[in-house]
Parts: sequence; C-alpha cells; structure tokens
Amino acid sequence: MTDRPVRLLIADDHPVVRDGLSSMFASAPGFSVVGEAGDGAEAVRLAIELEPDVILLDLRMPGMDGLTAIKELDRQGIAARVLVLTTYDTDSHVLPAIEAGATGYLLKDSPREDLLRGARAAAKGETVLSPSVAAWLMNRVKAPAPQVLSQRELEVLTLVAAGNTNREAAARLFITEATVKSHLLNIYGKLGVSDRAAAVAEAYNQRLLTPPG
Repeated sequence: MTDRPVRLLIADDHPVVRDGLSSMFASAPGFSVVGEAGDGAEAVRLAIELEPDVILLDLRMPGMDGLTAIKELDRQGIAARVLVLTTYDTDSHVLPAIEAGATGYLLKDSPREDLLRGARAAAKGETVLSPSVAAWLMNRVKAPAPQVLSQRELEVLTLVAAGNTNREAAARLFITEATVKSHLLNIYGKLGVSDRAAAVAEAYNQRLLTPPG
C-alpha cells in the first residue's frame, strides 16, 4: 500500500502551467498524473471518472472557477484531497477555499520540493499552507482575537498545523488518540469550522498560532 503512487489530477486554465506541473510530478518518484483539466467543470468530471488521490487546483479559471469546483466536489462526495495552487498569496479566496474543503493552499512559485512534499502531505489528509499564505491569513486580522482555546487544545492544534497525524500528536503529548480527536472536536466547535485545515487557517486568522518562518 505504501508503494502505491499518489494519483494526481491537475486543473489549471493555462496549458503551459499544466504541462510544467505534469512534467514535474510525472518525473518524481511516487506520483502518477492521471489527468489534466482546463476549468473547474472539467476538473469535477475527471475527478468522478478518474478517482485521483489529490487534485492540484487553480482558483482563477474561466467558467466554473476553483472555489465553485471545490464546493461541487464536496457536494458530489469526491474523496480526493484538493490542494490549491495559486500565483497570489493575497488571494481573497484563501479562507473560503479552505473552508469549502481544500486540504491546503500553496503558491505556484514554491520550490519544487515544497510542491512535492505538499502533494504527499495532502494525499495523507494533512494540512498544507505555504508560510506566506499563513502569514497573510494572520496579517489580515485587524486586531487580535481573545484566546478561546485551552492550553492543551492549542498544543494539539500546533502539532496538527505542523503536519502531525492524530496518532503522532497523541504520542508527543502522551495522551490517547481518542483524546486528541476529542480535543479537535472541541476546537472545531469553538472556531466554528468543520475540519483540520479550516481549524488551522482560522487559528492563524485569529492569531492563536504563529505561522512558520
């Protein structure tokens, strides 16, 4: 199972970008590019047909844009993880994309290794945020919000933001995996979110966590 390559679907309206990403991932060990899409509607159709593990998705596309595609993928119950790739770290769709169900948000000009690492992490369901995006999420807040999480909840969320699984977080904090899940449910409720990626994004947004770098 660990030897199975990560199946990728690349969705971007620029053929040059698609070709570049496709070549990069196809030449990297552990990846298989199963399809390419030029807009959101095609991305949704191919996701249903090809069942990729990860969809590398641009937000700004003609017709059905990336944000709408993310919502449609969720509505269709598509299991693929969505990793948003964009040119801009100040794109107003960062939070909406993550709240809609995207696993992460990276910049297209990120180093090759960061993109590869991000896609692998996304395939595992781990949160992926580039440092500049995390910083933007924090800086967009006009004033610090009051701390609403307990110290233990902050510890759990900090480990999650660093890419730790529930099991790894439990081991680091010397608590059970069930306790970690319980803390995460409390965190979701307090922050008004429904998943790990959105919780991390909202924690940066409220300055409860400090972005890396």
